[in-house]
Amino acid sequence: MTRTSFQPAIWAALLMGAALALHGPIAQPADYHAFADQRGAFGIAHGGDVLSNLAFLLAAAYGAWRLRAPALAAPARAAWRLFLCALVLTAFGSTWYHLAPDDARLVWDRLPIALACAALLALALRSRLALLLLAGGAIASVCWWRATGDLRPYLLLQGAPLVLIPLLQWRAGVAARQRLAFGLAVLLYVLAKLCEVGDHALYALLVAVSGHTLKHVLAALAAAVLAHAFGDGPRPPLAVS
Repeated sequence: MTRTSFQPAIWAALLMGAALALHGPIAQPADYHAFADQRGAFGIAHGGDVLSNLAFLLAAAYGAWRLRAPALAAPARAAWRLFLCALVLTAFGSTWYHLAPDDARLVWDRLPIALACAALLALALRSRLALLLLAGGAIASVCWWRATGDLRPYLLLQGAPLVLIPLLQWRAGVAARQRLAFGLAVLLYVLAKLCEVGDHALYALLVAVSGHTLKHVLAALAAAVLAHAFGDGPRPPLAVS
């Protein structure tokens, strides 16, 4: 992939960063920890939001099972392994957080999510240096939020793969089937975020399940879609070269 092929993604990243910089600090809502479903299950506090994290473990296990392509280049293999590890850590970090939600525990929920986003971008770039820099940036974004209360770096890292990877795939001429797989994963993740925002409204409507519980399931399903596409051949569906 030529240097000019990266230009649309670079400009998009700069525009996203500039928009967040002009917006000013973004604080976490005061009622962020007040989730809709407060019911216990099997003696576990906040059962729905806790137990739904098992979906991330299942997605990680499926991804590990699909990772049987020995022809993967080392940078792509390292990025994919970080993504799978981040899914496992998300399951445990989110479980720890939802047992007794507060800012201190939220760090261990957000950190693996940030690492998963960094891993996906690095997988698209097929660069070990990009993996190291993005992973460092992921950790820094969560530390920045914890120290300042400003979510902008963390939100930028979450949103970047949704915009930049389709641009990179388009410029690289990645196969349509693989681009559709990532598009489906993006759709599922966007639906997950909408469920998160509509946590209370969905719980009032559905009663049996809350929006945040659905968020966990849909986000894990998005990861499973990537795992399925990734295992279809020796090249990752996100990669450009």
